[in-house]
Amino acid sequence: MRPVQAQLAFDELGTPLRDTTFVVFDLETTGAGPGASEITEIGAVKVSGGQVLGEFATLVNPGKVIPPQIVSLTGITQAMVYDAPPIEEVLPAFLEFIRGAVLVAHNSGFDTSHMRAACEGHGYVWPKATVVCTVRLARRVIPRDEVGRYNLLALSLLFGARTRPSHRALDDARATVDVLHGLLERVGNLGVHSLEELMGYLPEVTVAQRAKRHLAADLPAAPGVYLFRGPKEEVLYVGTAKDLRRRVRTYFTGSEGRSRIREMVALAERVDHVVCAHSLEAEVRELRLIGAHRPAYNRRSKNRHQGWWVGLTDEAFPRLSVVRLPRPGVLGPFRNQADARTTADTLAGASGLRTCTQRISPKAPSGTPCVLAELGRCGAPCAGRQSVEAYGPAVESVSGLIAGLDGAPLHAAAAHLERLAEGRHYEQAARHRDELAGLIRVLGRAHRQAALASIGELIAAGPDGAGGWELSVIRYGRLASAGVARRGVPPMPVVEALVASAETVMPDPGPLHGAPPEEVGVLLRWLARPGVRLVRTTRPWSEPTTVAGWRAWLDLVTEAHSLEHVG
Repeated sequence: MRPVQAQLAFDELGTPLRDTTFVVFDLETTGAGPGASEITEIGAVKVSGGQVLGEFATLVNPGKVIPPQIVSLTGITQAMVYDAPPIEEVLPAFLEFIRGAVLVAHNSGFDTSHMRAACEGHGYVWPKATVVCTVRLARRVIPRDEVGRYNLLALSLLFGARTRPSHRALDDARATVDVLHGLLERVGNLGVHSLEELMGYLPEVTVAQRAKRHLAADLPAAPGVYLFRGPKEEVLYVGTAKDLRRRVRTYFTGSEGRSRIREMVALAERVDHVVCAHSLEAEVRELRLIGAHRPAYNRRSKNRHQGWWVGLTDEAFPRLSVVRLPRPGVLGPFRNQADARTTADTLAGASGLRTCTQRISPKAPSGTPCVLAELGRCGAPCAGRQSVEAYGPAVESVSGLIAGLDGAPLHAAAAHLERLAEGRHYEQAARHRDELAGLIRVLGRAHRQAALASIGELIAAGPDGAGGWELSVIRYGRLASAGVARRGVPPMPVVEALVASAETVMPDPGPLHGAPPEEVGVLLRWLARPGVRLVRTTRPWSEPTTVAGWRAWLDLVTEAHSLEHVG
């Protein structure tokens, strides 16, 4: 017997596809991964009800060399983009063009990831718009034996597109428009006539999912955290939302296609929620709830306080070891032991520290020099060739680098890299370059997190987008209180009330003073958002400059590494 589907409520009928405004867009890039300066061309077409409302097209100067193979593919040369505007000048106009529209792209993950990275790199906010991927929709609608392949050329031929794809942004966007209309005609014959039905059709929603949509009925349209609970009151899944009711409803109306989440929804019997002042509080509460309940269907953040650290051993000839417990003077945290070990080896090689694990007597060393000693990469204190005094400067340089006070090991590693390149040992040089880049990134992240976690109290305010302020009280790397001063409300009395009611935080030993690394990272990203201001701090917030001066070098490394992969 065919199951009876419940009738949709009036507010769930959705927006008719004929009244929906779509912006179909396409990008051409340098061929590298998503970054702030990889786009070379943007093309977009705005359509509604089958009619073209406008077009957007521009070349973009990526600020770097376009690889020859990309020039051959797209026909976009360095000369063509020489006088083109950079992406930061193009973004405002493009964001205005797509405002309020449903975005469409062929293989949308590629195009949206590049645009999101460009926005983040230049201080713009990429809109959280509904996105339709024509590749995904075509796989759902068209049998493979009808089209053979789901690339844009094959689909444009199938639907008789008026524009042939050419690896130029506007041409490909125009071709995608015709493909979209052809696909919408197909799903219309299947009873899909609204945007919500379209997004629900894509992942093939089960009857069990739709039957539980009443679980979202009593949730508020406010930012916060939601918790799916199972038959034994166990927490199955924790997530965040700007609008709790709308977000949780998507689990039952079809925009959720992950099989494990479908399984979770089938088990769920209730959805609890916590209303939050703003998105930062919601994200922090999510981390804490996941750490507390360890839900079976969450894949991240279950071990908030666990990690791996690299530090010096306490002996006459210290070496770098990987440990689980943070203590003053260690570097980290690392997600896994392998990453920590790689960093320890790189740092030891850059500073001249020994890597053997034996304990060496300063008075009667009796070891045998290893291969590293023969290569000149270790002073062989195990064999008495290096005294405690002669070994000491390497230890001090490593301690200084971890603390952000001494960049000598980085300079030594860079000099070794130059010698390898001059000797035409290019493979070794590339490997050494990537190891050094990884070390610099680790140091930069560790210094930023430790700088924030060392502050007893920091109060910050970010614009809420409606003329008011989102307020946060941060103590030793933890969010202690959060609130909002709406437009027209004096913010300082709200700040003082938040400070008075904020959680008391007692710092622990270690670089992060006991703060969970993920929470510190979330706070740092929020503080770096455009428009966020510091209200006051108990001490100046500053970061070591030792690694900051290497950021330009890191950019060059990233570009070189990307070009190697393109080649």
